[in-house]
Amino acid sequence: MSTTDQTLAGKVALVTGAASGIGEASARKLAEHGAALILTDIDQAGAETLTTKLTAIGAKAIAVHHDVTKPDDWDRAVSLAVESFGGLDILVNNAGIASDNTDLMNLDLEKWHSVLSINLDGVFLGLRYAGPALEKRGGGSVINISSILGKVGLPGAAPYCASKGAVTLLTKSAALEWAPLNIRVNSVHPGFVETPLVTQTLEDREDGEDMHQLLIAAHPIGRLGQADEIANAVAFLASDESSFMTGSELVIDGGYTAQ
Repeated sequence: MSTTDQTLAGKVALVTGAASGIGEASARKLAEHGAALILTDIDQAGAETLTTKLTAIGAKAIAVHHDVTKPDDWDRAVSLAVESFGGLDILVNNAGIASDNTDLMNLDLEKWHSVLSINLDGVFLGLRYAGPALEKRGGGSVINISSILGKVGLPGAAPYCASKGAVTLLTKSAALEWAPLNIRVNSVHPGFVETPLVTQTLEDREDGEDMHQLLIAAHPIGRLGQADEIANAVAFLASDESSFMTGSELVIDGGYTAQ
């Protein structure tokens, strides 16, 4: 397998939402750096397709169907990492969904819960079930994918902003609690990235193309991000190169929040 380096050789990583977008790019990047992978997604076929591609070039990877809102699914995914590769060193809590463009006065509780259950409860459950496995390895790294919308607001995206903002502070709390265990917990805050999730969200809007152009204009760098650019940060936080970082917010947003 052609690799950039082997900074993660001997490490085992579990990546949620690995079938596409930032999750897929992160899985590829972790594999390039030598990690063995448990690739989870509610889209099992997509996760299996990626697994096939990675194993064909020499990586170790296993796909598993995984609903991040279900404790039993988390238990099964973490157990698979331990049984298949001997333990767990890295958790990438990436799985998430966008909220639709519903204003607060018309937002019902079911839609609110649907976003929070995946984007926030899913991260909590990841910490809850992966934490003991990380501790058994003598430490590890957790990377929670938040968003710039976990730092600043956006009209029509209240559930998403609330969920990602909560992930930001959940990350800090976990980082403080687990620092004595040598488990580092950091959050990544992408700007708007060209992923299937963003593309589908824009396509679902009547003003999707206009919104696309507005989003590009909102990034001083003059474009949306690429999934690989976020994956580079994930690989950095997963490695010992970031060994003095915990409870940190790594913002990768083309200047969006600098304004």
